[in-house]
Amino acid sequence: MYQPMIIVMVLGCVLVACSYSDNADNQQAQLQSDSEEAVISDNADSQDNTESVSPDQNEYENASETSVDEHELIEEGTEEFRGFLVDNIYHSPQDGDIHYCIYIPEDYDGTEPYSLYMTLPGYEGLYFQGVAANLRYEDFGIEAQKYRSKMIVVAPQLNDWGMTSANQTIALTEYMISHYNVDRAHVFANGYSGGGETMSLVMAKRPDLFAAYLHVSSQWDGALEPVVDARTPVYIFIGENDEYYGSENAKQTYQTLRDLYQSKGLSEEEIKALAVLDVKPKNYFSSRGVNNEHGGGGLAAHDEDVMKWLFER
Repeated sequence: MYQPMIIVMVLGCVLVACSYSDNADNQQAQLQSDSEEAVISDNADSQDNTESVSPDQNEYENASETSVDEHELIEEGTEEFRGFLVDNIYHSPQDGDIHYCIYIPEDYDGTEPYSLYMTLPGYEGLYFQGVAANLRYEDFGIEAQKYRSKMIVVAPQLNDWGMTSANQTIALTEYMISHYNVDRAHVFANGYSGGGETMSLVMAKRPDLFAAYLHVSSQWDGALEPVVDARTPVYIFIGENDEYYGSENAKQTYQTLRDLYQSKGLSEEEIKALAVLDVKPKNYFSSRGVNNEHGGGGLAAHDEDVMKWLFER
């Protein structure tokens, strides 16, 4: 009696299970179909968005942004003094605002490489002393033009004589080299007084930038080994009784240069070409109407022997 009932119940369960399985399969298939359609739709939208901006348009926008950034790096001055455009500003991304005066010969058109001369002033020529104060108190940038007509002259006005100014000098020199047609074999520099201290730090970091360096009435603060490794010629000019620095630091700097070159096996003739010590006696200054030996360091700009050593190479 119970057997037929059991059979009927079993068959009923089987039918329900099959029906549930079919419904689940249909729902899964529907979900998969909806998902594929959504993916196709998203891909189509993505392609539409990509096609809406042409490659040429992207290139134009990138070029425009680069051009604007490059233009904003330099803020040109509006006044001239002694042939220099003064109070220009290089907005260095790494080293901040760098003020400078610049002389560019009239015949420079970028088709021919020109020499470059960086001249760093003493305390009286720093920026806080006034725009173009360096050109009012010193003649290095003016006199230099007599020795090389095809030369760009840059006269930075920095704010101290330490590492900040050294890094700014390097940044400005690199900028000039990369943005003008500069003869890399003829990049020169001088530093007077505090500017000499700054340049000695520059020479310790990047002596490779310069073909020769004139160190005037100053002391050497940087390392000398990099200078020797690069074999960058150095001329040291100082009064025997310089009121600010004395001459002992200059003499010791020169002797250290000699010792380092000798340790590398250089001959006496080779060393003479790379290191020069010029200690001026009191009558050098007094005979030229100057009573202060430190302040008389500016006479080096008018000394043909000194300036020819720097530029005629």
